[in-house]
Amino acid sequence: MQLQKIFNTEAPNRSTRIIEGENSGILNWNDIRMPHMYKLYKVLLLNHWIPDEIPMSKDASQFPTLDAEEQRTFKINIGLLAVLDSMQTMFVGDVKRYFTDSSLEAVSAIIGQQEVVHNQSYSYVLSSLVSDQEQKEIFEYWKNDPVLLERNTFISDIYQEFRDEQNPQTFFQAMVADLILEGIFFYSTFAFFYNLARDQKMMATSQMISYIQRDENQHCYFFAEVFKQLLSDFPELDTKENMDYVYRMIDRAVELETNWAHYTLKEVRGIDLNELGDYIKYMANMRLRLLGMDKAYEGVDINCMPWIKPFSDEALNATKTDFFEAKSRNYGKVGDDNRFDDL
Repeated sequence: MQLQKIFNTEAPNRSTRIIEGENSGILNWNDIRMPHMYKLYKVLLLNHWIPDEIPMSKDASQFPTLDAEEQRTFKINIGLLAVLDSMQTMFVGDVKRYFTDSSLEAVSAIIGQQEVVHNQSYSYVLSSLVSDQEQKEIFEYWKNDPVLLERNTFISDIYQEFRDEQNPQTFFQAMVADLILEGIFFYSTFAFFYNLARDQKMMATSQMISYIQRDENQHCYFFAEVFKQLLSDFPELDTKENMDYVYRMIDRAVELETNWAHYTLKEVRGIDLNELGDYIKYMANMRLRLLGMDKAYEGVDINCMPWIKPFSDEALNATKTDFFEAKSRNYGKVGDDNRFDDL
């Protein structure tokens, strides 16, 4: 695949294709192929947040009072999130280089910055709760746990394939992997932190998790739109084999995420693992709808864990229209001139 030229006097400002296309390299937000990307760009800017501005003192005093299983699961899941967002930071950087569309490159730059902030938040949380040595051990945990390693390599192998050989097919597969990582692989972990929060435990951590979930939902929207535009630009990718690949990968992701939930949450009070399994399938169906595809699972058309909703921006998981009409619990400083509701 070709890289976007920095300056191309022979190409239009409006790209001809999102990859392998022609683009001058000049960004004019009023002349882009996917005009709704400007709205997303503005939403992402308003969602800026800084972990250090969220005080951790109450969480630091509460953490020793959690039972041993809650403490263990807390640390394991923070470690998991750090691995996923580290992987995602690299992947977004890889994808960004091959967009031949200046607007998508610009949105990717914001998304990449948000992934870095997410990783900072995990270091910030742990530095508030455990010793420096234990923090280092938590960040090494993923290398030795076979269940965690299996779910991580499931995604990293696809990302690595695109890094090693860039072509429209590996790009397509990487888009599917991205939707899995950001749209399915976080959700049993999010449920754990929200379960603590509904008992008024570790509320600052939960607040950061809700900001991260909001960001990830919007990243899912972005890459789903890229996926659909890719099929439009490269109709030869819109094959039965590729659509079967999507369903097969989603199904495997649901299996891995459900296994992780049973592995890490089986002793945690307040979480029904059967219910969580249905919730993971519900989220998978929502991701498929974002891709413009039919659902894979029956009987999970509503959120079976409604207690999660007060802690998350679940409305942002929905369709394109709902995405821009949704009212988010927004961290950004909002005034009369930049109301999120008006976007």
